[in-house]
Amino acid sequence: MAFTITEVMTFEEDIKKSRFQAIAIPVEDEADALQRLADYKDISASHQCWAWKVGHNIRLNDDGEPSGTAAKPILATIEGNDLTNILVIVSRWYGGVKLGTGGLVRAYGGCAGKCLALVEKVELVEKKQFQICCTFSEWPIFQYELSQLHAEHAEDYQSDGVMIDLKLQVHQVEDLNQKLQDLTRGRETLKELD
Repeated sequence: MAFTITEVMTFEEDIKKSRFQAIAIPVEDEADALQRLADYKDISASHQCWAWKVGHNIRLNDDGEPSGTAAKPILATIEGNDLTNILVIVSRWYGGVKLGTGGLVRAYGGCAGKCLALVEKVELVEKKQFQICCTFSEWPIFQYELSQLHAEHAEDYQSDGVMIDLKLQVHQVEDLNQKLQDLTRGRETLKELD
């Protein structure tokens, strides 16, 4: 079972005159992770090390620290908490005291771990994207069904009806597809998008 987080969390601590700040950020996909990295870039930091996990894909960066002393410990805390769809950035402002490789591993991993201890973890539910079309008279009824499921959706009004793009949790698909077929008398079914 995989978990993710719902909101951004930060944690700061001082270790031997260096200041460390961890930021845990929920992300949807790798493009979102790249955008968040840009959003949280802090050029005042001596090092800004990070790791992300999206599904089974991982990326990490030691940002000038000795190889394996920063990003791997951050990733280990992510995986140790069974988290995915998350980016963790740990920034360091050097305070003049060298920590050594063991000290760096403990500092980066520890700061990330303390930050992740503060987050609220939620079970990650697989979602799929679908598209449907319905008439203007059918739309209010279908809109009500979507609101009951708390389904993410966007509608596009066209001359002959409404085109709806939606994300559904996997367990919601069968029931909603049946309701759609009943509503449209078999004319429409959910069309899965890749």
